[in-house]
Amino acid sequence: MSIFLNEDSRIIVQGMTGAEGRKHTARMLAAGTNVVGGVTPGKGGQKAEIGEANLPVFNSVAEAMSETGADTTVVFVPPKFAKGAVNEAVDAGIGLAVVITEGIPVHDTAAFWAHARATGNRTRIIGPNCPGVISPGKSNAGIIPADITSSGRIGLVSKSGTLTYQLMYELRDIGFSTAVGIGGDPIIGTTHIDALAAFEADPETELIVMIGEIGGDAEERAAAFIKDNVTKPVVGYVAGFTAPEGKTMGHAGAIVSGSSGTAAAKKEALEAAGVRVGKTPSETAELARASLVQTVA
Repeated sequence: MSIFLNEDSRIIVQGMTGAEGRKHTARMLAAGTNVVGGVTPGKGGQKAEIGEANLPVFNSVAEAMSETGADTTVVFVPPKFAKGAVNEAVDAGIGLAVVITEGIPVHDTAAFWAHARATGNRTRIIGPNCPGVISPGKSNAGIIPADITSSGRIGLVSKSGTLTYQLMYELRDIGFSTAVGIGGDPIIGTTHIDALAAFEADPETELIVMIGEIGGDAEERAAAFIKDNVTKPVVGYVAGFTAPEGKTMGHAGAIVSGSSGTAAAKKEALEAAGVRVGKTPSETAELARASLVQTVA
């Protein structure tokens, strides 16, 4: 099985006619994803030739959903238009919105996240500033490379795109039920905890890999959730052990203030909850292998 996304998902792309939208729509199609159309205001009624596909373009998410039965949207809209695009998807009641766009102002993210909450959480938001979600061999909503791993028994949730790719590649022989890149901005939609709960409920996910990074307290909160709610083995990695205090590193949310948000503090919290934490991504992959062997034994 998989979480959030499967072979029956019907995907539209907001911003499909732009350069990034077109490029990554082609990659999603090549991965076997069921992309059913795109949304670009003012271009409704046109067709977009992408690879061998000839996809319809709609003026709005609501129109696209009505005409195609879409249940998922991937957002490749420039930052200044992203809030409006996500709010439009939420108002249309689409089930999943994967927001790839980087550089969205935090107050804009807060606004569309609050709007989704106020309308009853009908729309699950993943991101922003994330690589998306992939169920290998079934569907790929976002920019995660589809040819670096296989379908299998591991569930992955990660703040970091590049570390998502590395762990998927290193554990490609075992494979993944779903990999979810949640993004590293200060405010995001789907959290570590949301993904952990979904993987815990998925009968075919046998082990969970969780990747965090410095800044904030998301990993500490995830550790508390794991301790009380997760029965499956969890292996973790926290990026940023060498990051200097007070300096932003990579993602907008990755900043350490005093002792709060350090990699060491997160590692300690996770280990206290029974999570095996690797010192490097490669060591984390080996811990995952060992944990699966122990589970089988």
